[in-house]
Amino acid sequence: MVSIAANSTISSANDRDVAAAFDLRRLDRTFLDDPYPTYRALREHDPVHRMPDGSYFLTRFADLVAVYQDAKTWSSDKKIDFRPNFGDSLLYEHHTTSLVFNDPPVHTRVRKLLGPTFTPRALRALQPRIEALVDRLLDAAAECGSIDVIDDFAAAIPVQLIGDLLGIPDDERGPLRDWSLAILGALEPVLSQTQFDAGNRAVAEFKAYLQDIIGRRRDSGAHDGREILSTLVSASELAGEGDAGERLSELELLHNCIFLLNAGHETTTNLIGNSVHLLIEHPAARADLAAHPELIGSAVEEFLRMESSNQLGNRRASRDVEIGGVQLSAGTYAHLCIGAANRDPAQFPDPDRLDIRRHPNRHLAFGSGIHTCAGNSLARMEGQVALRKLVARFTSIERAGAFERGGRARFRGFRHYRVSLR
Repeated sequence: MVSIAANSTISSANDRDVAAAFDLRRLDRTFLDDPYPTYRALREHDPVHRMPDGSYFLTRFADLVAVYQDAKTWSSDKKIDFRPNFGDSLLYEHHTTSLVFNDPPVHTRVRKLLGPTFTPRALRALQPRIEALVDRLLDAAAECGSIDVIDDFAAAIPVQLIGDLLGIPDDERGPLRDWSLAILGALEPVLSQTQFDAGNRAVAEFKAYLQDIIGRRRDSGAHDGREILSTLVSASELAGEGDAGERLSELELLHNCIFLLNAGHETTTNLIGNSVHLLIEHPAARADLAAHPELIGSAVEEFLRMESSNQLGNRRASRDVEIGGVQLSAGTYAHLCIGAANRDPAQFPDPDRLDIRRHPNRHLAFGSGIHTCAGNSLARMEGQVALRKLVARFTSIERAGAFERGGRARFRGFRHYRVSLR
């Protein structure tokens, strides 16, 4: 008979081996299905882990916060880092032009232009539109009795909303989600030729579509102040006059419209899909939320913590720096493991337990510092409306068959998840 102490020693030794061998470029399906045991091993035994390519993988909450809060030391610019995978491709053009992969002053200028879309006043104006959309989707779900949570609900909400914000006609929104998945799929740690080709094709098609719709908008002279596209078009039209610091180039206009769809679609789709999965796996939490709908705010924060839509971020050190007791040289590339940090017991008591009443809950699902997700309040609103109405509408939400995970390391979610409702 093996003692409990002996089992603990064996487990600890195994965890040390797992941590020592971890390589982001050599991930298997077991990890992609459930990365959290590996994250725990890294946090406990090698929290500033050097990988074979010389980059570092950070898993502790405090270390990630330190990086996020020091944007001068830790650069988000990816012009160096994306060149090996993307070359001179359209993927390279897109990902090095969009807001998220740039430092000030570019980041500051573009974020300032996007800011009015996400003010509390603007979000209050959007909420009735979100409520009505969710009601329509749930009416259709009630009529069918079963839905694919991803295709028919979680993805439909952000695609429709971002489509509205960009002023894309309803009958032209069909390709949006596939474009988004292809472009973001190219950010995985290992990029296949198929992913590369699909991503470039998606950027080309999306750029061409945006050029067409922007041309139509300019020709008609229609500028709807409620649409972010109108705001960005106006900013790009300032090129050649006024303060250069307030301008958007044509290329920046196109790629930041693509970025808005990608960021808004991925975060919200995964938030809703992951949350439904957690509620099915934890029926007591679902019953608590149904009985106490006022908990929806703290519940969504806990869903974001437990199953962060975005699991990985990246930064490059612009100078020699110490992080987590390890000295790193200027130029070192670091992977920020949000999924691991959000289950760090040093920050979250009993971190692997779902607690929809958890407070405080200072998770990093939307990052931190100057690069905190610009649309985080919108994503939270969409998630709260969708999940509150879903739980209130149906007394039974059950899995109907096997689900299909997205199979990605950077973005965690489901590709398909069928449920029966009544």
